[in-house]
Amino acid sequence: MNIEELREYCLNKKGVMETFPFGEETLVYKVGDKVFLLAGLDEADRFNAKCDPERAIELRAEHEEIIPGWHMNKKHWNTVYMTGRLTNKQLKEIIDHSYQLVFDGLPKKIKAEIQEL
Repeated sequence: MNIEELREYCLNKKGVMETFPFGEETLVYKVGDKVFLLAGLDEADRFNAKCDPERAIELRAEHEEIIPGWHMNKKHWNTVYMTGRLTNKQLKEIIDHSYQLVFDGLPKKIKAEIQEL
């Protein structure tokens, strides 16, 4: 997966917005105005994704391409390298998990609005 494929995959999810709150070099993907993924355009071989803390530990132990989230809360965020060692399926599962964690934490009203899209 490359940065364009990552971008397209994220934008195809319900209710996702692409924003640049940290400047033109950092893509930030939100659902319900909550961040679920960040990717730097200057370092397009990695992204940060939210993760359940227990699962984050497991993923880091299984894959050297997954490390504690750089510049993020390391308990809840992973930095994931897209260097070809993880399959597109694995990368999509990580993105889906992050999206679902954030979506599940949204208020009922916002979730209902997103589901109607």
